[in-house]
Amino acid sequence: MRLASPVCALALLTSIAVSSPRREGASASAPAAEWRSWGGDPGGSRFSSLADIDRTNVSRLRRLWTYHTGERQEGTRPVALECTPLVVGGVLYLSTPSNRVVALDDETGAEIWRFDPHATDPRRRFQAHRGVAYWEGTAASGERQRRILSGTYDGRLFALDAETGRPATDFGDGGSIDLRLGVAERWPSSEYAITSPPAIYRDLVIAGASVPEGPGLGPSGAVRAFDVRSGKQVWRFETVPRPGERGHDTWKGDSWRDRTGVNVWSIMSVDPGRGLVFLPIGSPAYDFYGGDRRGQNLFANSLVALDAATGRRVWHFQMVHHDVWDYDLPAQPVLVGFVRGGRTIAAVAQVTKMGLVFVLDRSTGKPVFPVEERPAPPSPVAGEATWPTQPIPVAPPALSRQSITREGLSRVTPEAARECSALFDQLKHGPVYTPYGVDLTLVLPGTLGGATWSGASFDPATGYLYVNTNETGAIGRIAEQPAGSRFRFQRTSPGGEYARFWDSQRRPCVAPPWGLLHAIDLRQGTIAWQAPLGIVDELEAKGVPKTGTSNLGGSIVTAGGLVFIAATNDSRFRAFDARTGKELWVTRLEASGHATPITYRASHSGKQIVVIAAGGGGYFSDTSSDVVAAYALPD
Repeated sequence: MRLASPVCALALLTSIAVSSPRREGASASAPAAEWRSWGGDPGGSRFSSLADIDRTNVSRLRRLWTYHTGERQEGTRPVALECTPLVVGGVLYLSTPSNRVVALDDETGAEIWRFDPHATDPRRRFQAHRGVAYWEGTAASGERQRRILSGTYDGRLFALDAETGRPATDFGDGGSIDLRLGVAERWPSSEYAITSPPAIYRDLVIAGASVPEGPGLGPSGAVRAFDVRSGKQVWRFETVPRPGERGHDTWKGDSWRDRTGVNVWSIMSVDPGRGLVFLPIGSPAYDFYGGDRRGQNLFANSLVALDAATGRRVWHFQMVHHDVWDYDLPAQPVLVGFVRGGRTIAAVAQVTKMGLVFVLDRSTGKPVFPVEERPAPPSPVAGEATWPTQPIPVAPPALSRQSITREGLSRVTPEAARECSALFDQLKHGPVYTPYGVDLTLVLPGTLGGATWSGASFDPATGYLYVNTNETGAIGRIAEQPAGSRFRFQRTSPGGEYARFWDSQRRPCVAPPWGLLHAIDLRQGTIAWQAPLGIVDELEAKGVPKTGTSNLGGSIVTAGGLVFIAATNDSRFRAFDARTGKELWVTRLEASGHATPITYRASHSGKQIVVIAAGGGGYFSDTSSDVVAAYALPD
């Protein structure tokens, strides 16, 4: 357990470097289109009304400035620059893999200040941080307050003065609160990390966390709200219901007790008008065996709408029953509005690792398009009791392959054909929701999706939802552990616990395309277009074009009729025609941009700028970088 102290607070203050003076009047400049939330707005639409850059001139985009975070992958521990910056009042705020927070001039990329929380946690096997949150309000004295809220992978939540980067000393203990308190004291050696930005509703900061997903018990995945000024807890929502609470009976016996997982590690959305916060909840631990947690397991794998002021559950919709695939809800729910059947529908769209898209009424949680409970294969593992059915939307159609036959294997090279065919022959396989068995099993889609935390963007003018997906299966089996082990079963394979269905070049063993960008017409529940996303340079040289690639990182859509996306494992940044899917612009980055871009109007020049973090590394690539790159039209 880590407790802050006045000495720690002083040390933290000394870790702020002021690199250049804050420009006077930036926040009071001419009206500017900003990027104030991780998803562009509290509802995560990732839509910008800017149209200076459009279909006719996007090919002229040029690099405007480059910022180096100073953090790159070293050694074997994966490090990824996955942040989506914010832009408010002429300042761009970003976070780094080590949880530092940096403020830049939005015109030039010059550093204004940098804050280092000195976060250390050797339990984290992957070093990444996806961004920060912004709040502004009025203090009791009447003074205007502006704060940056940022979590760390050792479980602390900081409130920083947006002007200076210094901790707000009236928040918690000298500017931070220890989120392990109240959920993880009994598990001092367990991971409890905040890798995604919290949600903001009025004067509340609402936080989830990343918790252990392996076998064994551990910290609660409860979601909590805190007063953004004082840091005091206001409410707490138990994601695993306690006795007497709705959903408690979906956990057989005492299996609910000390159950870890069932957490919100991704990004939440807020509907300020309805006073709702939407929670995309993860799978229960252990991810791949549920014999010790029989039942449907609410609120795991559920989209839950809470009264944002009180934490009271308003509705829930479970998208996977009794998960044994690690099919947690990985992405920010997107608040959408469109006309269907002559009426305007306010809905929430949730993309999933299964490649399924659930579109639900925002106020009630009822499906806009029918969802059917369809039979799912049983598990052959002793003691396991998979749920007999799983929910499948009738529309939109699945975005990823739900099964495979030999005819669907990769043949992009003779070597790939041999390797993939030999691997396929070793595997049990079946339809979607085939569970890992006692024999080596192919699960498709795998834990990389389908969709991932990359999520979706939405154009309110057309009703199109843009989703990028992967086609990478997972392989493994459930092995009984030796007598005396802490747990009975664990997923394993010759390639480790998280082995992928790919060849020796780490290319998927399914036939291309391996990555796709989809436009879904939510008015009809149909796919308007699909485009391969990414290329493999070596295969292009051999005459195998447009294979698509594995991808992490999302899209944005603009009123200029463009979809901007990096994400791909080919170190490219692209713009597509939002109506047709035609690629209109592409540029090479220093490394792959496994992040979501933003766009905004610069505070002084007024030009539209597009920014992407291009860090590469992570699980996909040996090439890493520390670059944040900005693009604009030439003067």
